[in-house]
Amino acid sequence: MSGAESAATVVGPDTRFRLHALTWREDGAEWIVGRRETRTFVAMPEAGIRAIRLLQQGLSVAGCEERLLAETGDEVDVADFVRALIGLGFVAETEGRPVCSDPVPPATLPRLRPEHVRFLLNPLVPLLPAVLVIGALAALVCRPELMPTYHDLLWSDRGSVVIVSGAVVGWSILLLHELAHLAVARAAGVPGRIGFGTRLQFLVVQTDISGIELAPRRHRLTAYLAGIAVNLSAGATAFLLLTVTSSGSATHRLLAATVLWALLPLTFQLMMFMRTDVYFVLQDLTGCRDLYGDSRAYARHLGARLLRRDAPTSDPSRALPAAERRAVRIYSVVLVIGTVLCLAGLAAYTVPAEIRLVITAVRDLQRAHTGLDLADALLTLLSLATIHVLWLTTRLRDRASRRTG
Repeated sequence: MSGAESAATVVGPDTRFRLHALTWREDGAEWIVGRRETRTFVAMPEAGIRAIRLLQQGLSVAGCEERLLAETGDEVDVADFVRALIGLGFVAETEGRPVCSDPVPPATLPRLRPEHVRFLLNPLVPLLPAVLVIGALAALVCRPELMPTYHDLLWSDRGSVVIVSGAVVGWSILLLHELAHLAVARAAGVPGRIGFGTRLQFLVVQTDISGIELAPRRHRLTAYLAGIAVNLSAGATAFLLLTVTSSGSATHRLLAATVLWALLPLTFQLMMFMRTDVYFVLQDLTGCRDLYGDSRAYARHLGARLLRRDAPTSDPSRALPAAERRAVRIYSVVLVIGTVLCLAGLAAYTVPAEIRLVITAVRDLQRAHTGLDLADALLTLLSLATIHVLWLTTRLRDRASRRTG
């Protein structure tokens, strides 16, 4: 909603409002309040929750102020509070007239209802991946020679076959990873949306489950860890199948590669400086509202002080509670070191490797003797180009949305 539309909504002493369906939970000395449909939530004090309840009962602005004064002894500017709610898109009607607001973002798989996946919130469900992982570890102890190595990724002599099979299996596991986040969030009443995103030089598929912050902690952690559970389950299942297939067969080699395609992405999840699944678990356990944003602001503050000792910047972390401030300062170190190492890895390994792939593919294209050789080189070049084009367009889209948001 634009500022002009917000200003056009009259908020007088006798005005009554109808709010959208809101959800809230207590979070320390404050409350987290949000509208799940729009994935918008905000922290507010106890008085804000009481004002919302009074507005939902149909009291006018003046009526709310009088009731709050009688209950708390404090004067509350309910009119200003309502204007803030309008800006957040929490107000549906004013005196029976609809309030203009931004359109609700469409959810992925809208026909998937919470009752369809409610079983995922059962505390016994995590036992399934746990049993699979324990079984795979036991099989590994008994037959350590089955442990896949990086050679298993090159399970075919044809580069195009390796790329296509890796894409099919890897993207299938990735889709299941994101669907797990979506399904658990949907079970908790959060719509969720799957789309592309970027993390530094990485193109990623991500699931926006904003609003899960309003769910109980066990449900939040289940939603954050659901994707990792899928990868572990897929890798463990593939490894268990290795024990019953003939060594050296195409099926055996493909299963060994599948184990790596399922488990290697988990190394990315450990890169907490890029807001991975493990990052959200860490943020929740530390009780931070915006661990990444606050840490980045603190790192910028330190950088400004180092580059310009007379820089008139104040420490943004001082406004945070002591425990949260400590977490932010520690995470800022992880953020800076991780980002530097990740970009260094890009320059030292990824870029040279991709340049080598392109040069080899171009040479193969010029020297192709068969249609299969030609297709192999073309597929390699097309795959690399597609990834980079998707990364660039996603990056530009995200920057444009931040500017207009």
